[in-house]
Amino acid sequence: MFERLGASSFHRYRNDVVLYLSPMRIRWSRQAPWALVFMGLLAGCGRPATPPHGSASAPRSVQVVAADLRPFEQTLTVVGSLAAREEATIAAQVAGQIEQCRIELGDVVTNGQEIVLIDTAAYEARLKETEANLDRARAAAASAQRDLERVRQLQQEKIASISALDQAQAAATQTAADTKASEAALAVSKLDLERSRVRAPFAGAVAARLASAGDYVGVGAPIVRLVQMDPLRLRLDVPERDAALVAVGQTVRVITEGDTNRVSGLLARLAPSIRDTDRMLAVEADVPNPGHMRAGLFARAQIVIDPAQPALCVPSGTIVTFAGLEKVVLIKDGKALERTVTTGRREGNWVEIRSGLNKGDAVVTEPAGLRTGQPLTIDAKAR
Repeated sequence: MFERLGASSFHRYRNDVVLYLSPMRIRWSRQAPWALVFMGLLAGCGRPATPPHGSASAPRSVQVVAADLRPFEQTLTVVGSLAAREEATIAAQVAGQIEQCRIELGDVVTNGQEIVLIDTAAYEARLKETEANLDRARAAAASAQRDLERVRQLQQEKIASISALDQAQAAATQTAADTKASEAALAVSKLDLERSRVRAPFAGAVAARLASAGDYVGVGAPIVRLVQMDPLRLRLDVPERDAALVAVGQTVRVITEGDTNRVSGLLARLAPSIRDTDRMLAVEADVPNPGHMRAGLFARAQIVIDPAQPALCVPSGTIVTFAGLEKVVLIKDGKALERTVTTGRREGNWVEIRSGLNKGDAVVTEPAGLRTGQPLTIDAKAR
């Protein structure tokens, strides 16, 4: 080999660098790049060789945890949309001109609130007329009844004839019927007056106003469309393969598009059959509206199938990911053994293991940097 030098002397002459070594002299110039490689070989001379990884290193002390069964929530993730719990197009029940329209698009109304008035003055006048007709009919009926009693008394005394008694009886019957007709007319007038004041049938919000003050509407003409916003109706489609897992009363957690807040409701209705077109089961849940949700929003839902299903789990820190594969490290014959696993659900610090481990397998809690074959010892404090 080459003789070691205590020091090397360099001289710069023009654009060349000359390295003097004894007994050899190497000229390094821009035209001789191999000289750089030669210098690297010289610099490495005399360094001790590094032993192969793990061949002579001391065993590493690690802590382990046993893979075990834990109660894990089983959920089914499906998609759907929100709809109004109740929706109605309110129509006029009496004919007339709209006097007032007390609502606008988006207004929130309460159950029974007056929203539209239709010609109420005319219906109030008709009510007064039917009340007067009823009073007149009642007076005539009372007079006819008195006449009947008087004629009946005279007939018993042989003063009045039988024909007079029949006439008095007919008059009393007629006036009694007129009274009943007037009472019915009064009831209709009261109902018409009540219907002239259109009220909200349920608490909700105005989705559309279909008529304005001054419009003449007939019976059945649409006036306003009202939707109930709380609770909302969540419509979901469950694949046929999962249809047997869902049941009325299960908890449903909902996340709407653009919102990370979760709202919980209950599964309320199931379709009686699978749809032929897409092999889906239609289900519905009632979901409370905290105020930010609207009908028509796209929603992602989790149906809780089993709140405490046993699952094989390990702490999340025991899993390392490399090249897209998830692995854990076990101890076998005092050496590390990497094993590929398939993970599933995650809850807190625990991860479900679907394949790759058995119950009771000891898994290294801090596997970073460990490789298969590396000597390991279990920390006595962790036993």
